Amino acid sequence: MQIAPRKKEKRIMATRIVVGAQWGDEGKGKMVDYLAQNADLIVRYQGGDNAGHTVVNDKGVFKLHLIPCGIFYDRCAALAGTGMVVNPDELLKEIADVESKGVDSSKLFISERATMLMPYHITLDELFERSKNGIGTTKRGIGPAYADKARRIALRMGDLKNLDYAKGRLESVLPLINLELKAFGGGEVDLKQLFSKLQYWSYKLAHRLVEPVSFVRKYIDGGRNVLFEGQLGVMKDLDLGIYPYVTSSNPTVAYACASCGVPIGKITDVTGVIKAFSSAVGQGPFPTEMGEAESEAFRGSGENVDDEFGARTGRARRLGWLDLPVVKYGAEINGYTELAVCKIDKLDSFDKIKVCVGYELDGRLLDVMPSTSELERVKPVYREMEGWKCDTTRVRKIADLPENAKKYLRLIEEYTGVKVAYAGVGPDRDSIATL
Repeated sequence: MQIAPRKKEKRIMATRIVVGAQWGDEGKGKMVDYLAQNADLIVRYQGGDNAGHTVVNDKGVFKLHLIPCGIFYDRCAALAGTGMVVNPDELLKEIADVESKGVDSSKLFISERATMLMPYHITLDELFERSKNGIGTTKRGIGPAYADKARRIALRMGDLKNLDYAKGRLESVLPLINLELKAFGGGEVDLKQLFSKLQYWSYKLAHRLVEPVSFVRKYIDGGRNVLFEGQLGVMKDLDLGIYPYVTSSNPTVAYACASCGVPIGKITDVTGVIKAFSSAVGQGPFPTEMGEAESEAFRGSGENVDDEFGARTGRARRLGWLDLPVVKYGAEINGYTELAVCKIDKLDSFDKIKVCVGYELDGRLLDVMPSTSELERVKPVYREMEGWKCDTTRVRKIADLPENAKKYLRLIEEYTGVKVAYAGVGPDRDSIATL
């Protein structure tokens, strides 16, 4: 596949990574969809169908779990990247859904090196969550699939191109998988039935498989705009987040480069996406968590697309005030060149708005992000700000926001050292105030 630069357009080439800067659910889907209008290729670089990236455009409301958000633009190719775990059944459902709404899926490709998420991974996840060691996962099989990748017994999506090889792999790994299922109280996997699934997946998906490193590099070396899309946020990073209450991959910038085979020097921009407040799902420390009464002012009923319920699970999110130590921690790790602050409009009605500007532990102020066990004990130090008490949903320039809203954004900039380039003021694609 030869990718040549577009000669007639005068655009600055960008290789941009979009990262969740909190606990996930920050509004990455909206921002990726917005930024993808100038992209030639978008790459989802980690996670699986535990993601729920919500996009609202002229074709409807979409909750994407595996397909990169750039799929809605005719000019933009989309790659499910190497760092992902791909459930073929869920991917086929998602392809059928977007196609039913008039979206062209022919430009969707899959890394042949991506891990194949199998039905037994979902079963193992469900069984584990029922045990005393459950941490509140989505039960989509993500953790077991990544575990099998790490212990080198997973199948890859590229195995769908060689079914004899895939069958041999299944024959070698299923005895171990069946022992694990039995230990957790589950039933055995039938090789014949599972191989039949692989044959079907091969028929439906093999034509989308590509060698990912050369595929991505042709776009970058051709001077094209490439956008990398992460899932979840920095506090759910396997290594740098609130372990063990984390995902099984790395949502951070470095993993985008590692999993896609892209040198770090090729990255030109890093967009950190935050909510104007905080939200989290699953268990683990959440220092600024509100009480139920306060949370209800943010959550909504679930009837609206931007209400605070998980796009993947439908679970009510845990809600809290904006936690600036978390945002600064993410900035230090990821090197954000800009921030996008989503859901500013959700603060429109508040007289007073609290912002966490530090942590206190055992009577002393902390200057580093503490370990999980310490984070569970910290007391947030709040700064109270005046609300703006007016509608921001029609604002399209940051300079036109109410003065107190601009003060709110300036506090974020001053604390993190990163400029705010975008402010989300509603769920729709164009509901964004820019510089």
